[in-house]
Formats: sequence, structure tokens, C-alpha cells
Amino acid sequence: MSSTGGAVGISSAPSELTDVTIQFINEKPASNDPSINVEKGEVTNVEDTEIDTLLLSHEEQFPIDPNEEPETQQFTFRAVFVGCVLGGVIAASNVYLGLKTGWTFGASLFGSIFGYAILKPLSKALPKHFGGGYFGPKENVCCQSAASAAGSLGLLFTSGFPAAYQLGLLGASPKADVGKLITFTACCAYYGMFFAIPLRKFYILKQKLVFPSAVAAAHTIRSLHVGKNAEANARKKTKALIIAFICAITLRVVSEYAPGVLWDWHYGWALYRVWNFKWIIAVESWNWVWEFTPAFIGVGMLTGLNASWSFFGGSVLAWGIIGPALVTTGKAFGVTVSDQYPGYMNYMGMVMDDSINAPTPRYWLVWYETSSAEPDSSDFSPLSRPGTMLLLCGSFAELGANYRTLYAVTVQALAPLFKSFREVEIDEKDLIYDPAPKHEQVPWWAWTGGILLSAFFTCLVLGLQYGQNVGVSILSIIFAFIFSFIGAESTGRTNITPVTSIGNASQLVVGGITRGKYPVKDAQMLNLAGGMLALGASEQSADMLGDLKTTHLLRAAPVVQFYAQMVGALVSIFMSVGMYILFSEAYPCINTLTGQAHCSFPAPDVGAWRAIAIAVTSPTLPIPPSSGYTSIAFGILAVVVTVVKYRYVPVSKQVWVPNLNAIGIAFILNTTTYPTAMAFGSSVAYLWNRNYPMAYGMYCYAIAAGFIAGEGMGGIVGAILQVAGVSGSVYGTAAGCPAFVYCG
Repeated sequence: MSSTGGAVGISSAPSELTDVTIQFINEKPASNDPSINVEKGEVTNVEDTEIDTLLLSHEEQFPIDPNEEPETQQFTFRAVFVGCVLGGVIAASNVYLGLKTGWTFGASLFGSIFGYAILKPLSKALPKHFGGGYFGPKENVCCQSAASAAGSLGLLFTSGFPAAYQLGLLGASPKADVGKLITFTACCAYYGMFFAIPLRKFYILKQKLVFPSAVAAAHTIRSLHVGKNAEANARKKTKALIIAFICAITLRVVSEYAPGVLWDWHYGWALYRVWNFKWIIAVESWNWVWEFTPAFIGVGMLTGLNASWSFFGGSVLAWGIIGPALVTTGKAFGVTVSDQYPGYMNYMGMVMDDSINAPTPRYWLVWYETSSAEPDSSDFSPLSRPGTMLLLCGSFAELGANYRTLYAVTVQALAPLFKSFREVEIDEKDLIYDPAPKHEQVPWWAWTGGILLSAFFTCLVLGLQYGQNVGVSILSIIFAFIFSFIGAESTGRTNITPVTSIGNASQLVVGGITRGKYPVKDAQMLNLAGGMLALGASEQSADMLGDLKTTHLLRAAPVVQFYAQMVGALVSIFMSVGMYILFSEAYPCINTLTGQAHCSFPAPDVGAWRAIAIAVTSPTLPIPPSSGYTSIAFGILAVVVTVVKYRYVPVSKQVWVPNLNAIGIAFILNTTTYPTAMAFGSSVAYLWNRNYPMAYGMYCYAIAAGFIAGEGMGGIVGAILQVAGVSGSVYGTAAGCPAFVYCG
């Protein structure tokens, strides 16, 4: 997921989720007779009891199946082609989900199961020269890697690009700028996967981070291929995924015509109107609404209790405690929605008459600059964003706690390059063993050469199309690499990638360098470009490391995933751009400031990106004391909690340490529906596993993947219906919606 959270600890909740899944999926039979197989949830038939114990850990490679057929080809046309098609579906879904929530999701589970469902029957039905022949788990990983890369890059079009259009920095519409969008997206498409190769030893082989979705994909793939009942299990998982996918896409499309009944339950509004409870309208005013969102229920099922409930706790802290306290103490103010409904307020506004002296709670917490404020009167600094401070300080504290290993990994990765100049010495205790054969590893010249070629292309595009100085472009690339560490840390431990904060932090750096050296409009565009480079790199790096984690567990070749991701990224460039143009044509409010209050796509990340671009190009940056002090306090808290966690909390108890990155994201996101849905999903998964572990092990990941992909595709159908003029906004009902205004 990609997504947009957390940072370090093998004992995090996703680790617990993964361990119990492994335990139950690979449960040994009660009998000591190795010929007896598990009836429910069986995925493997390991005869060695000692080896079977290793299956209970996500840290070690899976044991070799003695009956496994050798795979002579891992990188095949059929695997890459099918993976790219499936990834294209996720790319389309991610643009929808990102514009809705600022979150996107990886394609690993979707690609794993659907890839098997497509390729396994074809491998048996077709002649060998026409796509037939043995299809094994390692080739399945290749398919998944292509899908993962093809489904990425969507966040570029849910953050920086809409912000650029809202500021009037690009052309009349995305449709008119299609060439410029494609070239810049190509600049962002490959850095992450090149950066991820030297990080593999540190995060996967040394720290053994969980990467929950990657571990889930590895166990899913193994369960589909290994064991006496593998094919039967595969059919069950595929059926579960398809049913979940169909249910999610159907609910998303149909609910557009009655959103207040089928999608959002505005219980605060209902009690206010039906039972005349005047005080409970505050629940609606602060956006405490239950939403039937399959995607976020699904992601909660994957991330586990720690990340999900930390996310929900952050939402309670931001919109249940701090926000109301700001209003009570006169630090922030709401806007009356309608005089007809006393007490019904809008606290999430982005445009106000006096943003300096009378900000809304959302403005105060998220630091949202608007068109009503003059650039030189900006009253907020990007560093006065409590949520962002939590994310940045927490992530960098994690890196600082592991500085010795980071140094050793860097030296090891670059040793082949430097050895021709001088001998590099590394302390033997810091050396990291790589179980992959040398010929299956990515050669150093491939990733270093890739970085150099990407850097040249980026400097060329930014120089010719955006007028950016080569030095600034190179510096943006360097910081993109640095911030890739944050994305890797967070994804590996919480399944959430805080790309919003990563991009915003890069904006700060670029803004400081270019400040006063360019005209305001040019400086703002360069600022957004630098942020998007960091965002793309961190997102791709997290995806690549996830695929490499799956690769490691299944003993596949890292170099195969490297090539598969390169092809998949090419698909993502064109698919993401195409989907952004589609949604922009269907919902023009995405790229303008007018009509934001009623836009179907709130695009929560866009405001922060636009705000920072304005602020760092403004002559003055006074910081309001209340917001600044709060942010500093949160930053210190993040560092202290991280230090205490590593120095004083036993590994077995670290699962109880709140995920500060997830809390920070709740501050940035101006809705409570998604944290609530994730907390619900993780709780359902926990109870399911506790009471029906075999069924949980068999179906949990498949259902979650189907929910996520299904809702995303439902959004695509909704956009098409909107363009055709037959959507819910035209023919739907406002029943159940606040103030009887359509709320789809």
C-alpha cells in the first residue's frame, strides 16, 4: 500500500498477521505420518519436521519441495504479458483510489492469484511453442512483479499534477498536455527499482522486514503450486477472489445511485433529523460516517491490528480531540452549512474569508493554503504540519537507529565499483550473506547504469520542458534516493508507504534551493517536479523491495523481477496518464479550486502539495505559535518513542507500540471513514483467524485482494458513466444524505 505510513520492527502487527497465516496455511497434520495431509487450508507437504518449523517464520526462505519440477525459465513472455495486463487494471484502480483518499494499493496479491488462474490452465491447454509448458511458482513471481510495476505511479496524478493545474502552472487540461505528462512520468518510473537493488541486502537479508503484502503473495503463490491438494486450493482461492471482486465492483457502481443508503451511513444526521437529537449533529459535522468501502476493509485485513488501529487512533486524536479543542478554544472555526439546520457545521473547509485569523480545523492541522490568501501572507510553514512531522521524524529516527548496517550495505553494494580504485574493507560481522546465486543477482552495472541513464533523461526533460537547472535536477534525484529509505522502511513494517510526506519533504528541499532564483510560477513548477520525483522513487522502491521479498522467500531470481518490473513500469506510464485524463474529463473539479466542496474526488494530498509550493516561493513564512509548537512536540515524541522502542521494549512486546506513521497519516487525511473501515477490516481478520484459522488461511488474502481491486475498477466504471451523463449524480437519489444533498 502504497500506499500512503509506518516504520520499523519485525514484531509489528503485520508480522503477527503473517506468522499466524503461515502457521495455519502450512499446519502439520496431527499424525506423524508425513503422507497424511491437512484437509483444510493445506498448501504443502513437507516431510522433514525440522524444515517444517522454519515455515513459521517470514524471515527464512521457504524449504525446497522435494517433488517440485525444475523451472528452466522464470522470465517468460506469457508471465510478463499477463502481469502487465493485470497491473494495468490496478493502475486504473489506483488513480481512482488515490483521487478519493490519497492511498493506492499494490498489485502483488491480485497479480499472484489472477496470474495463476490465467496462466496455469493455458500452460496445460496450449502447445509448448505457443505459450504452453510447465508454469511454476518462480514464473508466477515474475508475473506478479510485472503486475506490481504496471500498477504503480498512480499517486503522481493524485498529488503533484492536480496541484500544478490548480495553480495554473500547466496547460488548459491534462488532455492538452498528454505528451508532457507522459515524459515526466517516464522520468519517475525507474529510479525506485534501481535504488531498491542495493537496499535489498539491508532490508530483506539483514533487517528481514516483513513486507506484509509480499509475504502474503509468497504464501499465496506457494499454496497455489505446492502440495497434494494445490490445484484444489488454487480453485478455492481464485473463486473467493472473483466473488469478492464482483461484489466490490457491483457495490461501488450501484451505490452511486443511492450513496446515502448503500455506501455512506450518516448516522449522526439520521439521529439529528429523526429523533431530534440536536447535539449529535456534531458527529456529522466532524465527518464521523460509516462507509461500506470494500477496498479499505480489505487493506485492514492485510495490515493487521497495529497499523489499522493506530490509523484509527490518529483519526480520533485529530478529528475527535484536537479539532474540537481548537474550535472550543477559538483557535479554529467552522462554517455553517445551512441556517435551516442549526449546529450543522463544515470543519473541513479549504477556502475561507480569513485563513490567517479564522482558519478551519482542517487548515490548522493539515496546513492548507488556498487561492483566497495572497502568497506573501502565508501563515503556515510545511514544518508546522503535525502529521508530517510525525512521519518524517519517526522514519528518520528509524534510519538513525540502524546507521551501522546502512553503511555496511552501501559499501557492499558499491564495492565492485570502487575496488578498481582501492580495496574496500568491511567488518566481517557487518557482512551480509546473499543466498541467491551470483548469476541470479542483479549485476551492479545494471542498476548503476540505470540510475545514470534515468538521471540523464530526467535532466533533459526537466531542462527542455520545465526550464530546470541541471544542478537542481541532480539534487532532486539525490534526495529522491534518500527518501526512498523512508518508503522502504514504512512499507516493510506497516504495508503503508508515506509518499505524501516524502514528496512534501522533497518539496521543502527544492524550494529552499530555488527560493528567489526563479519567477514564482517557474519555482512552483520546479518545486512540484522535485517532490514528484521523490514520490515516484519511493513508491517504486517499495514495490520493488516487496517483490524481492517474495522472490527471496520462494528462491526465485532477483534479476528476473528486475527485468519484469522494467517492462511493467512502461505499462504504468501510459495507463496512469490515460486514467488521469479520463477522470479529469469526467470530473473537472479535480484540477480546479472551484466546486471542491462538492467534488466526488476530494484528492486530499493535492492541497498539501499546492500549499507547500506556494509557501516555499513566498517572501515570508511566519509560523503561528500554536501550530508550530504542536508540530515540534509531535516530532520530539516520534523520536523518543522510536528510541524507547528499540532500547527498552522487548521485541515480543513491540507490537503494542503505536504506529506513529499511521497516526500521522490520519492528520493529513480529512476523513474518518477510511481509518474506521481499516480498523473494522483488521478486527474481522483477527477474529476470523482466532475462531476459524483454516478458513482464514485459505481465503483471507484472496478476499482482501478482490475487495481492493473490485472497488478500484468500480470507480473506473463510475467515471465512464459520469462522462456518458448517466451517473448517480444525474439519476441518483439523495436519500440518507445530509441536508438532502446528493453525497456520492
